[in-house]
Order: sequence, then C-alpha cells, then structure tokens
Amino acid sequence: MSIFPLPQFEADADPIDREMTDEERYAALESPSTIVVRMGFMRRVGEYPYKGDAKPGCGSKMVARTHRGIELVEMLTTTCPNAGCGKSVTRSEMLDYIKDSGGKDYPFRTDGRILRVATIDDLNQWSAIKSTCFDKVKVVKRLVREHGLEMNVIEVEPILGEEQLTVYYMSEERVDFRELVKDLANEFRTRIEMRQVGGRDEARLTADYEKCGQHCCCKNFLKVLKPVSMRSAKVQKATLDPLKISGRCGRLMCCLRYEDQTYEDLKKRLPHRKKRVGTPEGPGIVLDSKILVQLVLVRLEADGREIAVPVEELCPPDECPVKAPEPDPFRGIDRGEVAEKTDDRKRRKRHSKSRGDRQAEHKAMAEAEDGAVTTPPAPGEVESAEETTDTDDAPTKKKRRRRRRRKSGSGDGTPEAGGSSPAPTGEGGGGAASGDGEGETKKKKRRRRRRRRGGGEGGGGDAGGSDGS
Repeated sequence: MSIFPLPQFEADADPIDREMTDEERYAALESPSTIVVRMGFMRRVGEYPYKGDAKPGCGSKMVARTHRGIELVEMLTTTCPNAGCGKSVTRSEMLDYIKDSGGKDYPFRTDGRILRVATIDDLNQWSAIKSTCFDKVKVVKRLVREHGLEMNVIEVEPILGEEQLTVYYMSEERVDFRELVKDLANEFRTRIEMRQVGGRDEARLTADYEKCGQHCCCKNFLKVLKPVSMRSAKVQKATLDPLKISGRCGRLMCCLRYEDQTYEDLKKRLPHRKKRVGTPEGPGIVLDSKILVQLVLVRLEADGREIAVPVEELCPPDECPVKAPEPDPFRGIDRGEVAEKTDDRKRRKRHSKSRGDRQAEHKAMAEAEDGAVTTPPAPGEVESAEETTDTDDAPTKKKRRRRRRRKSGSGDGTPEAGGSSPAPTGEGGGGAASGDGEGETKKKKRRRRRRRRGGGEGGGGDAGGSDGS
C-alpha cells in the first residue's frame, strides 16, 4: 500500500518551522477577514468583517458596531474560504450549522463590523455600566407600579455606547406601555426598547446551572427554544414527575428534543404489546419492551414462562422453531403398577408405625399396673388423653378416685377409715388370704382384659373388677 504524505505533518516536520519562535509564527499569520462573535445578554451570534492588524484568538473581547449600537462582543471563531486552518471554519460549515440549529429562526446577524480589539479602558467602562443594571431594574419596576401595568420586569440590558436600553418583561396579556416608554426615556436619556419574553427566555437571562451540573443549554449554546411535547417525555422517561422532567423555567427540559429522533427510530423496531411473535423457544405474546436495550418481554404459549428476547432474535410466529417435548421418566412403565407399589409402601410404613405405637402403649400400661414406674405418654397418648378429657370428664374423675383408694390402702387388707366394703388392690392387697400365686394369676387376667379392651378403658375395667371382688 502506498503512503501519501499529509501536508500538515510535513509542515510540522520542516526543520525551518521548528526553529521559528512564537513571535515569528504570530507575524507569519494573516489577519482574519471575517470574525464570528457572540453579543448581548441573549447571546446572539453575528459575523462581521474585520480590517485591523491585530490577530485575536477565540474568546477575545472586541468592540463592534451592531444593529443596536456599539457593543462589547466575544469572538467565537474566524471564517476562511478553505478548511485547512485549524482555528477557523469554512463559511459553508457555518451556514450548515445555522441551518441545523434553527434556520431562519436562528438569531444570526451580518449588518455590522468589528471596530477594534477591546482595550483596558473599554473593559472598565463596560464593568461600570453593567454594575448599574440592578438600580435601573428598580427604577423600571417603580414606574411600572405607578402606571398600574400588569407586567413583570425581568432584566434591563444596556450596551457599551449607551445608545439603547432594552427592557425584558413577561406578561400574559397585551400591555399598552407607550406612556411608560416616555417616562423611561426621560429618566435614562436614551432610546428604550421593550421586549416581551417567555418562561424559557427568562431562564436564559437569569438561570446559571441545571440539575445535570452543566450550564443551562438556553444560556450556553441553544439559540432557538422550540416547544417540547409531552410525548417525548413519555417515551424517554420512566416517570412523569414534573420535578424530574422540568427545567429551571418550569417547563419540559429542552434536552428531551436532542434524542427524540433516536428514540423514535429505536421504537419503530419494537413490536407492539399483545402481539404474537416467534422466539427461539417458541411463539408467545409480547408483554412489554425496553427501547434503549432493545429487549422484548414475551410470555410463551407452551408453558406460560416469561422471557426477555432481543429484538434481533424475533421472527414470525409460524416460522419459529418448536421446542421438543421433555422426555417422560415413566415411559415404558405401567403407571398403575407404579401407583400400586407406592400405595403399598405407604401402607406398610403406616402399619409399622401404628404397631410400634401400640407396643409402646402396652408396655406403659403394664408398668402402670405394677404401680412402680410412671413413664411419659407417647405423643398419640397425649392427644387421646386431651380428647378424652374434653369429651368425657366424669369417668376420668372416677378413675382418679379409684387410683387414690388403691394407693391409700394398707398392706394387710384393712379398709380405709370411713370406708365400708372396697377391698384394696395392688401388691399384697388380698395376698394374705389367697397367697402370692393367686395374686399373680389375677394380674395376668387383668392384663389380658386390658389388651382386648384397649389402653383407654383398661384402668376403668380393672377398677370395676376390683370393686366387685
């Protein structure tokens, strides 16, 4: 591939140019023929011819004669016929910028000329004139109250030559200020211009910084303040809180217009809600979409899952791949046989558990019959005891009385004091007459009866048999 030398790099590589001092380079530069400047409180833009010998740079203060009079302006750039100069722009580029920034509405003036570069005296004079603006605003507001006019004075703008004084005001209705202008002209001895502004122009005159941390767009570079629609705010913002979408002027932020076209182009690529679309996992219905990330939330028709799909992967619902069904784990096995085995396993587990509970109950009853050890009841016994207490309270009291009688009985068979006929039961209760063998036989019979009747009523049946013996 061939290498072509670039002229700007060749000029920098020239050893003669490297040896030049800054003064020699400055002398070698040509004076600009036209200069683009910014003027006034409203920061209008103008292009004026310049015929001086000085070579000002960007940001320099200059004195110019404009359509309002002699003003102090700020240099933005110079224009030249070609684009080879790094500190200038071509006139075609400047005209394209004006066309894109508002066209005929852009405040661009050419009826004037640059007089000179501002001197120290010019800067001091302008500072003194600008310091009187606050007092002049007070005078204008006083005269407005005297005339009884419904208007709000925002700012007063003088110029360096003091040929004109511009008064900016806000009013919702038409105001007849002819008498006011006469009084203002007599007061300030100059020509008076009354200019009505809106909320956005008021922010341009008085505001400084926005919530983003930058200078207000209307004060910094934005010259044409077009209205912003609520549709742009709905598309770009997730919330419609007025505090978050409004600027210093109290209206919708101008920056909503910057990306409006981009949002419109991205939104056209997304499908509408409730539309049937195809995804890599099957067809579904669109629930929601995100413009910036270009994602679509789809609910699948097959299983009802909600998935996020990039817009590039969407396709017509009839052309999307159909997801293969999941393999059946019971394929080739009789479902009835599997269910029968499962039920049989559960039944055996339940029977084994109930058999263990019964054995524990029988053991506890045998130990209670012996009258020596009292074991804590099983969980099933606690529940059955609570139910018995709630449903049948009288038989329980009888059982307690009989147990007290058996415990209070003497070892030699003597009845309780005050008792008449009950014979004591327990160890050695009737053993004095019949012997230990007969007592053991009675105990075995009682245990058999309890096993047949069950653990709930065994104590009551035994007590009844003892009373009758």
